[in-house]
Amino acid sequence: MNSAVSPRWLIAGEPRPGAPKLYCFAHGGGSATEYLRWGRDMPGAEFQAVQLPGRGSRFSEPGFASMEALVAAFLDEVPLSPAPFAFFGHSLGSLIAYEVTRALRDAGRPLPARLVLSGYPAPHLRHVRVDDPLHHLPDDELIDRVAKIHGGIPQEVLDSPELRELVVGALRDDYRVLETYAWRETEPLPVPITVFGGSADHPRDQMDAWQQHTTADLTVRQFPGGHFYLREEPAPVLRALAAALRDVGAR
Repeated sequence: MNSAVSPRWLIAGEPRPGAPKLYCFAHGGGSATEYLRWGRDMPGAEFQAVQLPGRGSRFSEPGFASMEALVAAFLDEVPLSPAPFAFFGHSLGSLIAYEVTRALRDAGRPLPARLVLSGYPAPHLRHVRVDDPLHHLPDDELIDRVAKIHGGIPQEVLDSPELRELVVGALRDDYRVLETYAWRETEPLPVPITVFGGSADHPRDQMDAWQQHTTADLTVRQFPGGHFYLREEPAPVLRALAAALRDVGAR
């Protein structure tokens, strides 16, 4: 494990000795810093936001061509906490958190005490249009299509050619990872899973289908809103997240 390069992957929130670490994986095109803001209102966890290449302090680094390459690099370069920890992911971040957990299991390494997965259906359900991949589109069309499908791109970015240029590289890299992903059947994880979602986003049965991927308990919670429901009304989401993490330190 190459711990010398690991700091570029993680942006740490406020230290909270004794609290479980929560590693947060952002949505497609997203930055780690968005999830650090949650730490102010969640004293029960120490936030560790995962920063992928192509954004923030890693803006000049090339992105990954596949989920396999991303997961392999993360496992090789990030020394996870030996203390109890959990993963949170939103949208693409949920899929990354799930695949990292599977890779940890396959490598015989410690697993998160809980997966909290948001805004993403169970991975065995194919829900990405591989016949019309967004990551092949020209820059402006890619940004506009993603904004139309999922929202989440601030209006000031959509209105500014300079800001569009800053975000499009990470967005394209993340959609390449997503659109070339193929789920591989394997044993379910021995990790409890909590699934969050917006009531106007994915159907409830696609969220319930995560039960296939755990031998432990599954909890599904839907909130009012669409794909970025957690920005629309963050307070109830943070309360539910805090409740999901209460038993992490005891595991």
